[in-house]
Amino acid sequence: MNPRIAEISDKCGPGVTDVIVPNLADYEIARSRFTWDRAAADLDGLPGGQGLNIAHEAVDRHAARPDRAGHVALRLLGRDGSRRDVTYAQLAARTNRFANVLAGLGVRPGDVVVVLCGRELDLYVAVLGALKHRCIVSPMFSAFGPEPIRARLELGGAKVLVTTSQLYERKVAALRDGLPLLTNVLVTGDHAPEGTQALEPLLATASDDYEIGPTEPETPALLHFTSGTTGTPKGALHVHGAVVAHHATGRMVLDLHDSDVFWCTADPGWVTGTSYGIISPLTCGVTLVVDEGELDPARWYGILADEAVNVWYTAPTAVRMLMRSGTDVANLDRPRPHLRLAASVGEPLNPEAVVWGRDVLGVPFHDNWWQTETGGIMVANYLTMPIRPGSMGKPLPGIETAIVRCDDEGSPILTSSGRLDVQSGEAEGMLALRAGWPSMFRAYLNNQERYDRSFADGPDGARWYLTGDLVRRDADGYHWFVARADDVIKTSGHLIGPFEVESALMEHPDVAEAGVYSVPDPVAGALVHAVVVLRPGLVDCEEVRRSILGHGRARLGAAVAPRQILVAADLPKTRSGKIMRRVLRARELGLPEGDTSTLETGAST
Repeated sequence: MNPRIAEISDKCGPGVTDVIVPNLADYEIARSRFTWDRAAADLDGLPGGQGLNIAHEAVDRHAARPDRAGHVALRLLGRDGSRRDVTYAQLAARTNRFANVLAGLGVRPGDVVVVLCGRELDLYVAVLGALKHRCIVSPMFSAFGPEPIRARLELGGAKVLVTTSQLYERKVAALRDGLPLLTNVLVTGDHAPEGTQALEPLLATASDDYEIGPTEPETPALLHFTSGTTGTPKGALHVHGAVVAHHATGRMVLDLHDSDVFWCTADPGWVTGTSYGIISPLTCGVTLVVDEGELDPARWYGILADEAVNVWYTAPTAVRMLMRSGTDVANLDRPRPHLRLAASVGEPLNPEAVVWGRDVLGVPFHDNWWQTETGGIMVANYLTMPIRPGSMGKPLPGIETAIVRCDDEGSPILTSSGRLDVQSGEAEGMLALRAGWPSMFRAYLNNQERYDRSFADGPDGARWYLTGDLVRRDADGYHWFVARADDVIKTSGHLIGPFEVESALMEHPDVAEAGVYSVPDPVAGALVHAVVVLRPGLVDCEEVRRSILGHGRARLGAAVAPRQILVAADLPKTRSGKIMRRVLRARELGLPEGDTSTLETGAST
């Protein structure tokens, strides 16, 4: 082991508390005994054997128990300092009303409901109420600009949009003529812009009673869009049976107990904020803290103390921002005796951040790994295991991983029989997961060919999901992230497809071509940069660059748009015309360009 990793591991230890017995007491025993059928038995299922519905497991089964109905499900913290508690019984009633609203509007099971809201009560009501009505729910990041919103509404074939009046008027109203399938727009509150309906009056007249219809575990439930290097965003489709993995990982990885106060800082517009900011904690019956505000170190330290948070799930970007804020921050020195576990996901967490958690918060950060396509945590550092800082950890009980041999371009190498070349012991290659876990995505929406290419046969003929992530496995079975095998950019924990950004930049009248790539950043992990080729006759100047930057932010939103624009005479491309994004990155950073044998003659910046 690297001496620095060993030193930090000794500092952090397993992180076990003496007060609460961890749900996963012994990792090896758990792996040997775990089955997904046993995990499913921990949930209730719909009454009368009518199947498995996410919203029933997250809300109704708790509300039906006299000892749990009055337990706080959501603790809503407003930007203005307000604080509102919503019990499981209250949440059940309001989500029933939303399901009845959908039924009254003629919305059918299987229709797509998109939720575009900030972290407010009706975001959670809409997601869970639509799941009760057996709609396919697609939460969307409220900071997106009009173009990502349009693309996802169109690709998803959305029938219903739930949003706020401000977001509708700023980002959606101008798109309506191009979205003929979008028949109902519901805006939160009492007043609705033209072409929409106010949600609150509809909820006020709806019934508190709603019976969830039969829901087979394979019934489609969630649609999460994830970016790729080429083409439009991919819609990863998940089913109601995914709740088995959401619940099991909440218990085993996040160590959630019924009496816990849990805070996930991820926005529900991203898969983490849905799986672990709504579904997993509510199925475990906890009190879920929902903060309407954005990251503010003093506010966050105050929430951890004031709300007596037991388990905290956040992103490495947020951890790095807290670290950079220093020690002269209000509320930092307040005691946090309740905090039992801090966990992180979204990108690799540097080892020093793990130690910072132990030294400043009193608990080390437990990193873990998963993807939109996996639907839930697959590899993790567990509360009862020694942490190897910088490592993703070990596979979840019930999950079998493999390290697949790859070529120099990061593509899996197949054997002469057309099967994956799986390596044993210490190895580096592409991470693959044996198919069949409950939260595995079931399709890329309307793209069967792309879905099929995500899987391959292993040596024993079993199907394996190819994650696209290159990892290293050490002698003790810990997994370490190395790189993405493609050009997808991960910034602040969010995946951004370069093609989507390039396409938006090329809508600017001055841009002939665009190439988008990432550069390292100590806080965000990576930032989006772009090189553009101007149309003939135009001269590079600060005014042109500012105009292109502004266009990108207006079309894509600040979370997706490039932070820097460079101008070049042409872009490096392969002979087949593919932009060599890694070359753009290397040139900006002054790094070796690697193999340029396939580079089109004359391409330079």
